[in-house]
Amino acid sequence: MASFKAALSKIFAKVIARKIDKWSSQPIETQQKVFRNLISEAKHTTFGIDHNFDSINSVEAFQRNVPIRDYEELKPYVERVVAGEQDILWKGKPLYFAKTSGTTSGAKYIPITKESMPTHIEAARNAILLYINETGNSKFVDGKMIFLQGSPILEEKHDIKFGRLSGIVAHFVPKYLQKNRLPSLKTNCIEDWETKIDAIVEETINEDMSIISGIPPWVQMYFEKLIEKSGKSVGDLFQNFNLFIFGGVNYEPYRAKFENLIGRKVDSIELYPASEGFFAFQDKQDEEGMLLQLDSGIFYEFIEAEHFFEENPKRITIADVKLSVNYVMIISTTAGLWAYNIGDTIQFTSLKPYRLIVSGRIKHFISAFGEHVIGKEVEQALKEATENTLISVNEFTVAPQISPAEGLPYHEWLIEFENEPENIQELVEALEQSLQKQNSYYLDLITGKVLKPLKVTRVTKDGFQTYMKSIGKLGGQNKIPRLANDRKIADSLHQLNLTK
Repeated sequence: MASFKAALSKIFAKVIARKIDKWSSQPIETQQKVFRNLISEAKHTTFGIDHNFDSINSVEAFQRNVPIRDYEELKPYVERVVAGEQDILWKGKPLYFAKTSGTTSGAKYIPITKESMPTHIEAARNAILLYINETGNSKFVDGKMIFLQGSPILEEKHDIKFGRLSGIVAHFVPKYLQKNRLPSLKTNCIEDWETKIDAIVEETINEDMSIISGIPPWVQMYFEKLIEKSGKSVGDLFQNFNLFIFGGVNYEPYRAKFENLIGRKVDSIELYPASEGFFAFQDKQDEEGMLLQLDSGIFYEFIEAEHFFEENPKRITIADVKLSVNYVMIISTTAGLWAYNIGDTIQFTSLKPYRLIVSGRIKHFISAFGEHVIGKEVEQALKEATENTLISVNEFTVAPQISPAEGLPYHEWLIEFENEPENIQELVEALEQSLQKQNSYYLDLITGKVLKPLKVTRVTKDGFQTYMKSIGKLGGQNKIPRLANDRKIADSLHQLNLTK
């Protein structure tokens, strides 16, 4: 018999499903309303005055007045907010800064305001509620749940708290979930990732875990330590564990490994959270893609990725997007980010409602020879090449080899196998075939003898973890890029003797 909490969650789930259906069935109107509200609320901020918000009455006017910026270009405004000034990017001061590691100039400080904070919490909650509404499965709300996240310890400066996004969000877990939630605050505050995972294993190994959530590579590490300590599969250890919630990376390269570690299939929900906003979540178990959050104080623009680096690339709204085109996503938000390039590329899988997948990073691609291979393509190639085989992969990355000791340049695939292929050449051929099928530029370079076929290099067991530890990025929200246009990661793996 269902508990009172489980029964109540089904009623609440129906209410939320109706609310989401209302805005998702009126996407253009919903986004127009968000746009008007953003401009109106920020009219008297420094940014709004600098960019003529007073005279902006259309998206076209906004695009004329507000250029696309990344963090570095928005930084002069952000630094004033960090210094304690008010009404700079958004009215008043932010509640928090989500501190992330920047790629070019150290830490990035992403503002989170009174208006934007609830959208981070509600989207994650709504993802679970829509799952309950669709499947009728609510029993898991009575079990224990864990989210592998960063430390909730926050610093404070000028009345604004600083910390990792997952640590900030940890302070907003609803009261009705608090007693179900693990690990303890003490364990969550451990900074060293390996120490923290060991402590989480100790705390959870004898509990009734029903939901486990986190970035796949780090959840995998947790699962392996559980198995090592208990001698049981994760599914035997946690018999009521039936829902895995993840974000940050594509789950598909990990799915077979996870099912092996768990010992059975479990349902999963994909989330698309970032410090800049919670953009999308999986709303249907049998549909590809995640529902774009059009009613969360975020106005979206899109630029075709292949035109992104042109001088004045065309910016479009959701009214004009097409299926399966690779877009760079641009956002304006109630946190005061304006025409902001978050660096992600996405593709729409549905336009009724608007669902998308994350296809990669605009900076994470290989185009050393004009091939413009993206993350989605290498993940798809690996999936196709290992389907119906005993091969399983823990982690991988791809880099160009521009100046080999001999012969033509090529793409080097650095793969850490769980189960190695008996015939590496068969794997190479399958990867080649899939990549050539997906990317005509790559095919032309191979047939034109500009590139030779790819090469697979084996990475030693736990080699990627060792590499991440060597650069101080083990655990938390950190992840290995699927590919890069340089050899920074590839050369480091070789130099650290992590290849064989």
